[in-house]
Amino acid sequence: MNAQMNAPTIAQPIADEAASLERTDPRAERETKKLEKRLCREVGRAIADYAMIEEGDRVMVCVSGGKDSYGLLDILLKLQARAPVRFELVAVNLDQKQPGFPEHVLPEYLRGIGVPFHIENQDTYSIVKRVIPEGKTLCSLCSRLRRGILYRVADELGATRIALGHHRDDMLQTFFLNLFFAGKLKGMPPKLVSDDGRHIVIRPLAYVPEEDLARWAEHRKFPIIPCTLCGSQDNLQRKQVGAMLREWNKKHPGRIENMAHALQHVVPSHLMDSALHDFRGLRASGVPDSEGDRAFDPETFAPTVPALQED
Repeated sequence: MNAQMNAPTIAQPIADEAASLERTDPRAERETKKLEKRLCREVGRAIADYAMIEEGDRVMVCVSGGKDSYGLLDILLKLQARAPVRFELVAVNLDQKQPGFPEHVLPEYLRGIGVPFHIENQDTYSIVKRVIPEGKTLCSLCSRLRRGILYRVADELGATRIALGHHRDDMLQTFFLNLFFAGKLKGMPPKLVSDDGRHIVIRPLAYVPEEDLARWAEHRKFPIIPCTLCGSQDNLQRKQVGAMLREWNKKHPGRIENMAHALQHVVPSHLMDSALHDFRGLRASGVPDSEGDRAFDPETFAPTVPALQED
């Protein structure tokens, strides 16, 4: 295995966090502290809600060089230093040999913050370019190749969890992509068993809005690596859905929070999937159900879910 592992102990505390906060503008400093507190709270809440990380876990954090994966690693390091359970972190980057990829950036950054890491070098770029016709979307095949490689690396590193940097907005986009283009009510789960049945994959940013990650990346000055090295693909359906959600949220504040809330409150009896609810076997029981029939009632909806309060 072509590994690069640095020496510091995996539980090494990160440097004094307060030293990195802006001190020239008290208001900006307060906002940054609130943002950090909110990020830690929401990641910690997701981890607790779905039992993502347990005592003794070795968490492989997939770091691509984008703002989301940098933010994920950064917040997990903060939580590791104060969590009631002990767990290890190892950062992993897959260098797919895309032309122009700055291969020095991530090793320098990871070495600088003192986290153990592994750089996996695999030329999947050439495979994808050879197989996919010119002008077609590269993402699907690239994703499959990357997934298989990362599963193998997780085995080699003894990882018990694979952490990905998908955030709340990614999860909503996936839901609408499946709804619009695949005819399925299917999203992106916060925790799942991998395709090969051998790994637990977690998404600790499940409750975190992309906007907060963008603000945190700007504050922390992460050395961002652009995600368009393989060639810009502006017409991707995900980008279109993302733009739609941003427009909705602009016109109707709180709608994103409502939709994210809905993903956690599914009522199978009020959909149409016979595999989830026995419509054919339904019989009148004579027992009232306060959550049951509303067929003759006017359409009414609960108030908008309030935005998270700052504290």
